[in-house]
Amino acid sequence: MKKTSLIPQKSILLFLVISFLVIPCHGQATNSWSSALHFTIYGKNAKAGKYVTIRGFRMYYETYGKGAPLLMIHGNGGSISDFLYQIPYFSKRYKVIVADSRAQGKSVDLGDSLSYEMMADDLSALLDRLHVDSCYVIGWSDGGIEGLLLAIRHPDKVKKLAVTGANLWPDTTAAIPWVVNFARQRYDSLLELQQTPQIKNDVKLTHLLLYEPHITLSELHTIHCPTLIIGGDEDVIWPQHTLLIFENITKAYLWILPDSGHFTPVFYRNEFNKTTGSFFNHPYKAVKGLDHFLQSQTL
Repeated sequence: MKKTSLIPQKSILLFLVISFLVIPCHGQATNSWSSALHFTIYGKNAKAGKYVTIRGFRMYYETYGKGAPLLMIHGNGGSISDFLYQIPYFSKRYKVIVADSRAQGKSVDLGDSLSYEMMADDLSALLDRLHVDSCYVIGWSDGGIEGLLLAIRHPDKVKKLAVTGANLWPDTTAAIPWVVNFARQRYDSLLELQQTPQIKNDVKLTHLLLYEPHITLSELHTIHCPTLIIGGDEDVIWPQHTLLIFENITKAYLWILPDSGHFTPVFYRNEFNKTTGSFFNHPYKAVKGLDHFLQSQTL
């Protein structure tokens, strides 16, 4: 007989990071964030939210503010509410578009297959439906992967791109070993459970963590929009892997935060919002010659 799950599976990666990295370092702040997630209107705002049928499923999205469009992309198993500290900040200047990705949040998809390329194409289709030719993009974790793929597969859609905690491939050269090992154990455990629709969905999301993405350096070379690559020096993604992403995008800035893990948009939200906003507001400037000694421009 198949076992049944006793613990709801909202977010595999969220569970991993909070359990092993976030709570020991930011226990009180974590409790505050968890409480804020519970009470936030984002992700369940009837006035701001709509469903749109695209590419074979119903995607849920919300929009806030006015101005140039800004797309926010959440991570594995997450939802719109993950950006509860970014939406109010950026909606003062931008039209913020934030969606529950396929098979996550309110965007239910019962199909067997799921890939980052598929989700990037979903977002492109959403922008088309909203008559958005191009936009600024913020991607966090798996959302950063989708952001990179959006810039690779639909380059005209991305004006500027900011990604934090993204990886190019799924092995231990990109992520610290315990994340890969724990995800493997979790995947195997899920396969032993009774395959309800929810468990099948969790299997699909965990499969992504274990077996994808597969973005090549040559694909990164095709990204021509200004890009801000962000990581924490204690992130689950190795800093040297984040550096590799930066080195292979032509118009890129690199920002590694000290004493920061995977949750930079939460625990360093003021710095994240200010620096990312400044990056969007200022033209990209390549550093050449003596500028390597003299450059002091704030993003």
